[in-house]
Amino acid sequence: MRTGCAAAAVMIWLFGLFALAPPVRAADSAVVLLYHRFDDDRVAALNTTSDQLASHIAELKSGGFTVLPLPEIAHALREGRRLPDKTVAITVDDASYGFYSRAWPLLRDAGLPVTLFVATDEIDHGGETLGWSQLRELRAEGVTIGSLGAARLRFPRVGVEAAAADLGRAQSRFAQELGTAPDLFAWPGGEADAISIALVRQAGFLAAFGQHSGALWRGFNPYYLPRFIMIGAHGELDRFRLVVRSLPLPAVDLTPADPVVRVNPPAFGFTLAEEIPGIAALSCYASHEGQVRVEQLGPRIEVRMTKPIPPGRARLNCTLPTLDGRWRWFGWQFATP
Repeated sequence: MRTGCAAAAVMIWLFGLFALAPPVRAADSAVVLLYHRFDDDRVAALNTTSDQLASHIAELKSGGFTVLPLPEIAHALREGRRLPDKTVAITVDDASYGFYSRAWPLLRDAGLPVTLFVATDEIDHGGETLGWSQLRELRAEGVTIGSLGAARLRFPRVGVEAAAADLGRAQSRFAQELGTAPDLFAWPGGEADAISIALVRQAGFLAAFGQHSGALWRGFNPYYLPRFIMIGAHGELDRFRLVVRSLPLPAVDLTPADPVVRVNPPAFGFTLAEEIPGIAALSCYASHEGQVRVEQLGPRIEVRMTKPIPPGRARLNCTLPTLDGRWRWFGWQFATP
């Protein structure tokens, strides 16, 4: 595969997807939550305490939410089927013993489904991760197993051949150990580019999820969907209550559509798929710069960053309060070489 040809094919595909994006309704959206480790202070930036998780579960059980398996939500959004308002899914990107011994018992006792994304090389190498027998046990108890690839690669950094080989190796190991390969993928570190997005789509996955904030909407690219991170201070209850009630900002025709930064700072913009009341109150914040200027040109929103994005990852969040006390939320993650 030639990189230039693959990128062009992805851009054409993305354009067609966005051009056909339907109007947004509350029932066309869902919120996906992302956790990593539990009660593990060694990596505080990835940790959620059992107390925090218990408070999240209590909120979900008492706040009029519908917690569904992630595959059910992904199928519904792809097929245009309506979802209940305040639909939520729970995901975890780490096959740690903390999930097995701390988080899963709480979720199981509450009757809440969860998707566990794992990297097959980590399972094969052993150590501090779960083994295949424990993954089979979890799957038998109702946990959906998703893929982080084999080596948890940061796909934009490794090239087409390495990315394709990693995906293939992982799917082969899943099939050998679990009998079937996952159809849900999570981008390690949330990092994707146009080429790797095309590879994941061609590999037959149903959907792929990043680490940028925002509510899912059926008009978004199904291979770069947002999730709200629920770790550390991001998992405090006040923020949790805010994000699980959030609604999508129906952004289409993103430019640039490739999350990898080619021109720095990028001239980022999107078009609103329908008229949004109070759109003049839209605010956007870049993680490397703070609040940035927003220009509205009819349905078109242009985000004017003035500072170059440093190498690594950066996030953009655009939020808008609704008339009924909720928030519309659109997020994006940039990867800078």
